[in-house]
Amino acid sequence: MGLLSLAIWTPIFFGMVLLAIGRDEQARAVRWVALIGSLISFLITLPLYSRFQLGSSAMQFVENQSWIDRFNVNYHLGVDGISLWFVLLTAFINVVVVIASWESITERVNQYMGAFMILSGLMIGVFSALDGLLFFVFFEATLIPMYLIIGIWGGPNKIYAAFKFFLYTLLGSLLMLVALVFLYIKSGGSFDLATWHQLPLSGPVQTMLFFAFLAAFAVKVPMWPVHTWLPDVHVEAPTGGSAVLAAIMLKLGAYGFLRFSLPIAPDASREWAWLLIALSLTAVIYVGLVAMVQKDMKKLVAYSSVAHMGFVTLGFFIFNPLGVSGGIVQMVAHGFVSAAMFLSIGVLYDRVHSREIASYGGVINTMPKFAAFALLFAMANCGLPGTAGFVGEWMVILGAIQFDFWVGMAAASALIFGAAYTLWMFKRVYLGPVANDDVKHLKDINGREILMLSLLAIAVLYMGIYPKPFTDVMDASVLDLLKHVAASKLN
Repeated sequence: MGLLSLAIWTPIFFGMVLLAIGRDEQARAVRWVALIGSLISFLITLPLYSRFQLGSSAMQFVENQSWIDRFNVNYHLGVDGISLWFVLLTAFINVVVVIASWESITERVNQYMGAFMILSGLMIGVFSALDGLLFFVFFEATLIPMYLIIGIWGGPNKIYAAFKFFLYTLLGSLLMLVALVFLYIKSGGSFDLATWHQLPLSGPVQTMLFFAFLAAFAVKVPMWPVHTWLPDVHVEAPTGGSAVLAAIMLKLGAYGFLRFSLPIAPDASREWAWLLIALSLTAVIYVGLVAMVQKDMKKLVAYSSVAHMGFVTLGFFIFNPLGVSGGIVQMVAHGFVSAAMFLSIGVLYDRVHSREIASYGGVINTMPKFAAFALLFAMANCGLPGTAGFVGEWMVILGAIQFDFWVGMAAASALIFGAAYTLWMFKRVYLGPVANDDVKHLKDINGREILMLSLLAIAVLYMGIYPKPFTDVMDASVLDLLKHVAASKLN
């Protein structure tokens, strides 16, 4: 069993153990088993970075064994510069979420922790799969634990939100399954992604495949106008569910564009890039304006996520190294920042049991330590230089200006909207005099919450101040992908 298999199956194993033996009367032991399991899972992923060969676009840590002989389906894993950081990010966020849920979840603790452990392993499987059917299995399997997390531990409308989440994402994936079967037949009975990348496909076939993949991945990102499920789900999901959904699950769709749409249908990707650019800019600008009028903190951050992910898809479809690398950096940065934003809202919700901005005011007077963390994460959400939120957006804007000045200008305008809705929320919630008795009696964050927020603060600042380790890993793979797309165009 290689490192990637260990990274996938270790958290799943711990999750199954928790489901099998945990009980509410053993909640303390369950939490410690979940924490130990998540830490071991994260430590397993670290050698993937330390042993990664920079400058190579080839897949590394490859494992390839026959799985379903009759249909030539293989258990084929590997990571390159595009997927490596998402494996580490998934394992890292899982540790943070276990710490965050330590006290807030008091019922069915073993099932809650077990669902997150299993979900973590499945998401790492998505980022590692090099076989089309294996990718699809992992991609769809992630829906099950998240559906349960929302449906069991969510808010008053949790069943509605869970169904909406499941149906939206499942319906889009059915078209992807048809595309995968078509590619399997076209390639002579192979699910190998590398084989699919070299298939000589005609323009109309590429277009059909492109839109089949778009149906699956656009909903997952989510892109405008198929983003409407996200605010509802975030509002109802428990804090840990919102953090993982924003930090990792949205990235599965964006990652799909890089692994399927661009390399398998390069000509169609170029032909329809204008559509993706238009949808991305709409998300960046229009959804940013929508975020400004929200009264619920979770809804505001949910719409903010749609706007930030618009930068990601914009970067991918301007087809230059700055744009694509910037999109990937933005995915990782958004993973840190969005998780921090949702977990900060969770800290307040655990105390006041309200997400309404109007229920707060003057929190800085009673929770100064927490307000300092919240300010850092708000600045990162605005894209302040020196934070993780700045790096990816800046790279995408530079790449967009290289592509077309007006596209770059439109994308840059979103920074103003991002600052407006984030700072407006921070001002209303944290600044000014104490607004009510709920805020007056708030207690500042404890050691566990300081640890949780510190881990994210370190990640946000480190990536913002020194992004070189992140970009060095992905450079060769990004250039190779763009070369592949450009070569297809020349032919």
